[in-house]
Amino acid sequence: MAEAVLIDLFGLKLTCQENFHETLLKTLNVIQYHLAAKAKFLCIMDCRKMSCERDGEHDNCELETSNGLLTLMREFEIVRNPSMAASLYTIKQKIDEKHLSSIKVIVPAHRKTLMKAFVDRLFTEVYNFEFEDLHVTLRDGLLKQSTEINTITAHELEEIQSEIETYLRSLPALKGELTIITSPLIPDVFIHGFTTRTGGISYIPTLSSFNLFSSSKRRDPKVVVQENLRRLANTAGFNVEKFYQIKTDHANEVWIMGRKEPESFDGITSNQRGVTIAAPGADCIPIVFADPVKKACGVAHSGWKGTLLGVAMATVNAMIAEYGCSLEDIIVVLGPSVGPCCFTLPRESANAFHNLHPECVRLFNSPRPHIDIRKATRHLTGFFNDFLCPSKLNAREKLLFDLCKTKRITMDNSSLGYIFSFITKAKRFSLNFIANCSDLGS
Repeated sequence: MAEAVLIDLFGLKLTCQENFHETLLKTLNVIQYHLAAKAKFLCIMDCRKMSCERDGEHDNCELETSNGLLTLMREFEIVRNPSMAASLYTIKQKIDEKHLSSIKVIVPAHRKTLMKAFVDRLFTEVYNFEFEDLHVTLRDGLLKQSTEINTITAHELEEIQSEIETYLRSLPALKGELTIITSPLIPDVFIHGFTTRTGGISYIPTLSSFNLFSSSKRRDPKVVVQENLRRLANTAGFNVEKFYQIKTDHANEVWIMGRKEPESFDGITSNQRGVTIAAPGADCIPIVFADPVKKACGVAHSGWKGTLLGVAMATVNAMIAEYGCSLEDIIVVLGPSVGPCCFTLPRESANAFHNLHPECVRLFNSPRPHIDIRKATRHLTGFFNDFLCPSKLNAREKLLFDLCKTKRITMDNSSLGYIFSFITKAKRFSLNFIANCSDLGS
């Protein structure tokens, strides 16, 4: 049974103007009778003007509510926006506020394919949609019969995408302006920084607002993440069209750009200009490598498994072998990640960290010892130049996502917020590289 019901009256075609209010009243009565008892959200999309045919010509029917219609419409939320993109995005926000996922859309047959195209771009697989023809619901001849359009052209799809992108670009930044944090150890030859949770348009509480990780298991659609990334690219100065991200496997495979891309990899190295490489992280460590002498770079995603497997050193070794870098020239910055205050493992898994060095483990004799994966990285590699402390950064007006808090509240890793750290060759050099990071602040 649908949790939410959306009635699309945008562009509704009626047989005559006199039947307009009768049609609307009958439609809402039928829907309320059959669906309102179990649905938690009833919504009408854009009913300001509808098309009425009279003597072969078309007029617009203005919505003037009678007492009966007005009373009935109080049971429905009315969404009036100038475009389909704006209307559906507003409805999506209302659905997400109520944490609903099962949606019935009652739509005129000629608009069903169009509606599905918008839904595919603004919603994810978290939602379950059921479509029903509006004339099937009504069944009384007042609605002008329309033919379902089963195909949509490539040009029409481009227009839909453009309408959505234009609308999302018009949205204001949430939680303040885009904020970037820098490390003093990166020289001026690079433009670099760590983005925070501010300055994006993601409104889901655990992802708000600068979410930069899309997944079919999240409520944040790809188009929203792309808009956040576009804003980051414009602010930082990199080309969003040349953006490459790690395909995590929690191992130590490194992709050297220019060679065949592996199916999965937790490190990337590059010396190509105009290219952005990225590494995701949540409780895992996002690591950035920069060699200002050879102007080469790398990123790595280092979770507890990748840490033990040596993904950080594997990335350094790739830079040395491929670009002739010297170990002493490589600057390494560990981004915000989980700390020993919050990260625990079963005793069996903690043994490997204890064997590496006892100071990597706290409360070793407990059932779930606390692990310091950043300290483990230092002991495994013998180096790192800097890391950004989550607790100190998060003290600045909660700039970062609190991953541990999110896990405690939602018990769902798919709800975790992600941000990016980035570094860019300055001035005439345009090589960019990014590591995705998320704060688990202690």
